[in-house]
Amino acid sequence: MADEENKALYSRTFVLLCLVQFLGYAHNAVLTPTLPLYVTQLGGSAFTAGLVLATFNVSSVLVRPLVGYWTDSWRHDRILALGVFGLGLGVLPLLIPSIGVIALGNIVRGIAWAGLNTGGYTLLASITPHTRRGEASGIYGGVQSSSNIIFPYIALWLVDAPTGGMVPVIMISAILGLLGGGAGYSLIQPEIPERAVERRALKRPGIFRLSSLVDPGVLLASGLALCLNLSQPAVFGFLALYAREIGISGIGWYFTVNGLMNILVRPLLGQLSDRIGRGPTIAAGFILEILGLLLLLMASNFSALILSGILYSAGNAVAAATTMALAIDRSDPERRGVAMATYTVAYPAGWGLGALIAGAVADFAGYRTMYIVAAGLTAIGLFGLALNRSKLSGPVHTG
Repeated sequence: MADEENKALYSRTFVLLCLVQFLGYAHNAVLTPTLPLYVTQLGGSAFTAGLVLATFNVSSVLVRPLVGYWTDSWRHDRILALGVFGLGLGVLPLLIPSIGVIALGNIVRGIAWAGLNTGGYTLLASITPHTRRGEASGIYGGVQSSSNIIFPYIALWLVDAPTGGMVPVIMISAILGLLGGGAGYSLIQPEIPERAVERRALKRPGIFRLSSLVDPGVLLASGLALCLNLSQPAVFGFLALYAREIGISGIGWYFTVNGLMNILVRPLLGQLSDRIGRGPTIAAGFILEILGLLLLLMASNFSALILSGILYSAGNAVAAATTMALAIDRSDPERRGVAMATYTVAYPAGWGLGALIAGAVADFAGYRTMYIVAAGLTAIGLFGLALNRSKLSGPVHTG
C-alpha cells in the first residue's frame, strides 16, 4: 500500500507540475521586490507602488472564478499552460518606463497568474492520494517558494549593478515565464474519448450563477489563506525600501532564507498535518508569522532581520501547506476547478488588499507602523481559526 501511494504521488505528472510552478513563481520572484523600487525611481510614492502591486492581484481575483469554471468545463492542463505562457508575454510591457503601462502589464500578468494557479492546483488535487494531501501540498508549496532562494537576490543585485537596472530583470522574468509555458505544454495529454464524452455530458449550472463560480466547502480554507497573505506585501514588497531606511544592507539574503525555510518546513510539517490535524498546524503557522512580523519591526541589524525571516517564513510555510490540504479535503471532486479557484483567490486577494493597506500605512505612518498593522491583520486569522475550529473536522472527499 505504501509503495502504491508513493508511486501515485511522485509521478511524472507531479514532477513536471512542480517544475512549471517553480518557473512561474520564479518569474514573479524577480519582480515582487523590484517593482516598488522601479515605481519609486519613476517618481511614484510608496502608496503608488502599492497600487501597482495591487493591479496584479485585483485582476487575478476578478477573473479567477471564471477561470475555475472554464477549468472544469474545458481542461485544467491547457489552462495551466496558457497561464504560464501569459506570464512570460505579459511582463514585456513593463519595459516601457511608465507607471501607467507597468500597471496595465500587471493586469495582464494577474489574469495569467489566475490560470497558472487554478490549473495547477486543480491538477494537483486530481493526482494526489487523499492520505498524503498535507505532504503533497507541502512539497508543491515548497517548490513554489523555493524560487525565493536566489531569484529576488539576483534581481535586487541587477537593479543596483552599474550596467543593470530593470530591463535585465524584466527580460529574465519573461524568459522564466516562457520556459514554464514550454514545461506546461508538455503536461497536456490527449484526452481519452470516453472521458471527453463524460465531461461534456456532465450538467453544470450556468456560468452567471453563483453556484457555478464558488464552492462553499472551501470557503473556510480560503478565508484562512486570505488572512495568512495580508501581511506578505509588507514583508516582500516593501522590505527593500524598509531596509534602506533603517540602513541594513544585504537584504537579498532575507528572500534566500525564506526560500530555504519553505523547502525545509513545508514538506515536513505539511506531512505532520496529515497526522495531528489541520487546526493545530494552521494555528502554529499564524503564531510564528506574528512573531516574525513583530521582530521585523524591531530589527536594528542584519541578524535580527534574518531571524525574523526564519520565523515568518516557517509560519507562512506550514499554514499555507495545511490550508491547501484543507481545501482539497473539502472540495467537490466533480468541481475541482471551481473549488481551487475559490481557494486560490485568497492569495491575490490577500496580496492586493495587503498591498493597498501596507502602502497607505507606510506613506502616512512609516514602515514600522506598517509592520504592526500587518501583525494585527495576521492575528485576525488566528482569531477566525479559533471561532471555526469545530468546522475543521468536516467531511473529507477522497476522490
